[in-house]
Amino acid sequence: MTDPTSGFDLETFLPYLLNQAAEATSHGFQTVYRDRYGFTRTQWRVLANLGKFGAMTARDICAISHIEKTKVSRAVAALEQGGMLSRTPSETDRRAEVLSLTGKGRTVFAELGSLAVGFDRQLRETLGPEKAETLVTLLRRLIGGAPATDGLDD
Repeated sequence: MTDPTSGFDLETFLPYLLNQAAEATSHGFQTVYRDRYGFTRTQWRVLANLGKFGAMTARDICAISHIEKTKVSRAVAALEQGGMLSRTPSETDRRAEVLSLTGKGRTVFAELGSLAVGFDRQLRETLGPEKAETLVTLLRRLIGGAPATDGLDD
């Protein structure tokens, strides 16, 4: 009987490599926002989405960033408690709240955004300009054309 996984090599499996690269690079920047503000990764991602795209609901953040709603809910509560964001009842959906950065949140986003630009620049320098642009193009292609899933997560 042949081994059904004989052609499978985890170390060359593209989803595994993409995840490993994402984790390695994400942890590199995580020390910046964690050390400065005590943010979790989800708190940073919520702040960054609000800073980049403006006011939106938690559901919008979940859809854009692919973060589960319980994590977003906890991050929103912590950011609100820290004075980084405010909630306003939605005019179109009584069950939803529109989240916005406060002045303090915008200041923190501007600082961390500037540091993120520098971190991104270092990553791109590691690869070189041509390879960095090729990587961006390939990642966008994968994001736009990834095979459909059933929406289940572990």
